[in-house]
Amino acid sequence: MKNVKTIVSATILTVAFIAQIMLSFFLYSAAGNPILRNIGWGVLWISAVFGWLPIFTLRRWGKVPAGKAYVHTTGLVDRGVYAVVRHPQYLAGMLLAVALVLISQHWLVAVLGAVAFLQTYMDTLAEDKACLAKFGEEYSRYMERVVRVNFVRGLVRLLLRQAGKPDDPAR
Repeated sequence: MKNVKTIVSATILTVAFIAQIMLSFFLYSAAGNPILRNIGWGVLWISAVFGWLPIFTLRRWGKVPAGKAYVHTTGLVDRGVYAVVRHPQYLAGMLLAVALVLISQHWLVAVLGAVAFLQTYMDTLAEDKACLAKFGEEYSRYMERVVRVNFVRGLVRLLLRQAGKPDDPAR
């Protein structure tokens, strides 16, 4: 049953993202709001950062077996980008969906973006469960320290931890 859920989730996400990307090109109009479009380009760059940093971070600290890809991490990583958010590549996908909506400013791209965003967020919930099963109590403590995908809050919490000030998780 788990494999079926994974396949369905991956299919929905792939179709939504590919359609959203393609339609963003075809439905792009210069008549849209330039401020929103520029914000969209900024969000796209932030997405790229959260998409690429985990590759280097997991290779460096993830205890990846020789010859394996970075996704075959055997150790819990809570440094670098993983000290800010627990799921940076999922966050990158969600930001990509938002960026394409802001850049294209078309309702159809927005609908596909909402599907991609929500499916990606749902996948973060499943990933938390999988990581809890894999890493146990260590991951549970990590979940208390580091936010799922809210990178602004994650940066604030990281700065407070580095300054030695307690963070109120209820905030």
